[in-house]
Amino acid sequence: MKKRYPRTLSSGANNTVIALNETEVGKLYTDDTRSDIGSEAEKMKFANTINSLIVKFLRLDELNDNTEMLVMERIYPMDFRAYEYEKRELWLEILEDELKELHKAGFVHRDLRRPSDVVGLKFDNVFLTNTGFRLIDVGISALKTQVGEKLFARYVTQELQEFEELRTFILER
Repeated sequence: MKKRYPRTLSSGANNTVIALNETEVGKLYTDDTRSDIGSEAEKMKFANTINSLIVKFLRLDELNDNTEMLVMERIYPMDFRAYEYEKRELWLEILEDELKELHKAGFVHRDLRRPSDVVGLKFDNVFLTNTGFRLIDVGISALKTQVGEKLFARYVTQELQEFEELRTFILER
């Protein structure tokens, strides 16, 4: 059984996210995962320099002696179904533009849609907020400088296909 932390917001396959306060959350890394936490932090910082689509990186910290955490802005998701079709269309157009801007800069999220064998909602990493759509969890994101042209192009193609599935999901509900 997975350890339950006070103020848990969500718990995925590898990490738990806890509320630190009203404006910050911590993604917890237990055991020796320095390379994972550092890699995720670097990708998040890179994406944050391009636009505001990816949740904002704040700092690396520790919860206790054996738990490190990636501290990010706290996002409060809203239900897109409460908004008119036309607003959803506009938000999706902006999301698409911001995704393409990240791609052009050499960043791809790679996790818009959950694989079918992973627990959770189909688009768990896409949040509607009062400023539009935002993305969380850059753990498997990729930078073109790290994976090269061929893999990066494949990842972008897959992400754009997932975006079209997201568009259908948002507009048909």
